[in-house]
Amino acid sequence: MTITAHETNGLKIAELISDKLLIQTHEDGLNLLGDLYYQGFDKIILYEHHITPDFFDLKNGLAGEILQKFSNYRMKLAIVGTFSNYTSKSIRDFIYESNQSQLVHFVGTLSEALNKAC
Repeated sequence: MTITAHETNGLKIAELISDKLLIQTHEDGLNLLGDLYYQGFDKIILYEHHITPDFFDLKNGLAGEILQKFSNYRMKLAIVGTFSNYTSKSIRDFIYESNQSQLVHFVGTLSEALNKAC
C-alpha cells in the first residue's frame, strides 16, 4: 500500500493506492483508520476495489460497523468507485444518505473525493 498525501482547504488527505483488498473486516477498517489518524490525516480516500464486496451487503452489518468507527473519530472518508452496479434499494439509499453527511461520501472520481466536504 502506498499513501499519497494531498492537502485541500487545510485538510491533510490520505489517498490509498493498492492492488489488494485493504478492508475485509471491521478490524481492518479500524486499524487503517487508527494508523492514518495518528499520522495526522483528516480524511481518507479509498477506492471501491480496496473494500471487500461484503461491505456493500448491508445485511451483514460490516458497512455500519466500519463507518461508525469513522464517525466516532470524526475522520472523513471518501470511497471512489462505480456504484451503479449496486441495485438493491437498501444500498442505494445507504449511499444516498451517506452522501448527505459531512463524513462519508461515495463518489465517482478522485477530484470529487478531494473536494467533497472539505
